[in-house]
Amino acid sequence: MHDRKLIYFKVLMIVINLIAVLFVTIFIYVTTQKICDNFIAREFINNVVSLPWNPFRNILLSIGFFCILIASFIIREIICPGSSKVIYLSLLIDLVISISIVYILNFNYNGILFLVIANVITYAKGTRGRYVLMIFAVASIFIADYELIAINFRLYSINDYISYYDSVTQQYLLGFFNTVVSVNITAFIIFCIYVIQNQLGTINEVNTLYAQLSKANDDLQAANEQLKEYSMITEKMGETKERNRLAREIHDTLGHTLTGISAGIDACLATIDCSVQDTRRQLEIISEVTREGIKEVRRSVNQLRPDALERLNLESAIHKMIHEIESMANTNVLFESEVTNLKFDADEEDAIYRVIQEGLTNAIRHGKATRIWVQIRRSEEEIILTIKDNGVGCKTMKKGFGTRHIIERIEMLNGRVEFEGTNGFTVTVRIPIRWGEEYD
Repeated sequence: MHDRKLIYFKVLMIVINLIAVLFVTIFIYVTTQKICDNFIAREFINNVVSLPWNPFRNILLSIGFFCILIASFIIREIICPGSSKVIYLSLLIDLVISISIVYILNFNYNGILFLVIANVITYAKGTRGRYVLMIFAVASIFIADYELIAINFRLYSINDYISYYDSVTQQYLLGFFNTVVSVNITAFIIFCIYVIQNQLGTINEVNTLYAQLSKANDDLQAANEQLKEYSMITEKMGETKERNRLAREIHDTLGHTLTGISAGIDACLATIDCSVQDTRRQLEIISEVTREGIKEVRRSVNQLRPDALERLNLESAIHKMIHEIESMANTNVLFESEVTNLKFDADEEDAIYRVIQEGLTNAIRHGKATRIWVQIRRSEEEIILTIKDNGVGCKTMKKGFGTRHIIERIEMLNGRVEFEGTNGFTVTVRIPIRWGEEYD
């Protein structure tokens, strides 16, 4: 949709030109009738060069052509404003109709061609055919000048008909006609100025948008460079995180296995002098645990998930781990779960399993515990895991590799860990669990 002000300008020019055309044709028809009624036709003919063939027919033809001109305007501006074929055809029709009206008026008025130029200016944006129309319309104004054509052709003049009246009436008639012509030219000039200002505004807007686009492109390139740097940093952080995770996995697996082996060997040393058979059975258990530990180390390097969890569910894997500990060490582990079905997401199960594994290992290795209690219970949207032993405790706790990894594992799940070492040693872990429907 074009600027409404441009449409209003063209409507104004249509009205002005309609007034001018009707004035010329009706005035000549009325004056001709007066001349005939006053029986001075012969005298009038002697003073003019030419006469219109049929003044009344000229009125009808002018009105008919103007109706076509208005219809063309409505189709172009309102019904099909976006069709280039319709626009081009309507502009061509406007030019032909306008020239026809000028011819009917015997070239006494050619201001209607300014309306054609205004329409062409509105749509002349690079199409060669429209520029040809504009050149032809401008040339038509000069060619259709009454004074130029009257040199070689016999034309009737509106001034001859105005001279029929007295001097006062002549002044009014000439004043009115010249005013209409001047208003039409003024409207056309204002229209051109408005179009030029609009085009300048569009050019400035395009330049501004281009500058913004250039700046956005520069910002995008800078952001792209930053993204590349961030990608490299993220990749390095991912590598570091994976190395830390691998270190935790190997630490947990080896620490658990070696602790069991150490406790088992201590038991062998205690029984070797008393019972060779008991020592043999203990060594067989140590051998089996060692083989399992080797398998789990290999699995930790390859998949970084406890082998027991690959083959068993979480609860069964915990019971198997406790059985191995009790078999190798002189330690009694009591496990209690208030949650009926220990089935969580893989990362949650890994964390729970590894924390219990590390807690048992530390209780035996550092706390010299002979009794360990492991409890899992649910509190609202959390799992609370408690590992308590009857060992030597720890008043001043120094966080070692395993303890730090417990904290890191739980923090990765947005959980928290508490340590208390005044009466034995207690590890309390709170993990927000993504409960499924079966837990609701």
